[in-house]
Amino acid sequence: MIDHDLLRRRAQELLPDDVFGYFDAGSGAEVTLAREARAWDDVLLQPRVLRDVTAATAATTVLGHPVSSPVLVAPMAAQRLAHPSGEVAVALAARDAGSLMVISMRSSTRVDDVGQVAPFWQQLYVLKDRGVTDEVAERATAAGALALVVTVDTPVVAAKRVGLPRTLPPLGVVQALDDRDVTDERLQQARDVGPRDLERLAETTGLPVVAKGVLSAAAARDCVAAGASAVIVSTHGGRQLDGVVPTPLALPAVVDAVGGEVEVYVDGGVRSGSHVLKALALGARAVLVGRPVLWALATGGSDGVRVLLEDLTAEALEALMLSGCRSCADVGPDLVRGRRP
Repeated sequence: MIDHDLLRRRAQELLPDDVFGYFDAGSGAEVTLAREARAWDDVLLQPRVLRDVTAATAATTVLGHPVSSPVLVAPMAAQRLAHPSGEVAVALAARDAGSLMVISMRSSTRVDDVGQVAPFWQQLYVLKDRGVTDEVAERATAAGALALVVTVDTPVVAAKRVGLPRTLPPLGVVQALDDRDVTDERLQQARDVGPRDLERLAETTGLPVVAKGVLSAAAARDCVAAGASAVIVSTHGGRQLDGVVPTPLALPAVVDAVGGEVEVYVDGGVRSGSHVLKALALGARAVLVGRPVLWALATGGSDGVRVLLEDLTAEALEALMLSGCRSCADVGPDLVRGRRP
């Protein structure tokens, strides 16, 4: 069993205070950040019995791409702050563990370098200058991106208790520009993101578009109507609007609204195989994990991330078997009894 508290403490010992604080912080009073792991713990399971799980497997697919388990790597900025090899190390680890990485638009590594070593999805913000967004999308497509993950709920960046690290490296969105002025207004997130942005990105790249930051049935329906091929129920690790509904509570309504049309994924506080099983039982196709990957990267480089992902896969498989399930597709809502009072 993964000791996430120990992993976090070891990363804190190794990283500069401003870097650790940047990765660790949530927004506002950090209410959402504090609630999410507890929210998964509060979901109660009731396993099936008398089932043959001899040939059980955690393997599944996301948008048709095979993965060894429903555990993916969430997009996170500036990973070279955690380790010199940054995003390339994480991409290699995800590949070797049979997982899939979502690379942040604010990556500290060129997308071409990631594309040379592993399959990936590209996360995007819609910026005030749509041309910059489109250029990043085009570069990701040329580098082999399998999908675009568009964040749909952050017209501004929420304030946090910790500012940007002093040693922040040039980020991926800057690398798509001739200049490297990170204060350029073109790099600010657009405050008028609409359905046409999803439609345009799907049309110009030919890639499936995944809408990230969905917490309600209405939001999910809007994204699917705009052409999204999948949605991610996400609070962005508690780093944007504080006080929102935890993802385990939001997930069922989103699945009910669009789960029959598109794949639904979820992030936010997933820390164990039991949490993965609960997400599947509530209707998710896969989960995305964030901060633990950064802590594993800081403490063990690519091998550390690979071991983390392999351990989560092993935990997920164990949870499947203990619940009487032979595969991810075998998981259903009957496994959820309710919530801890």
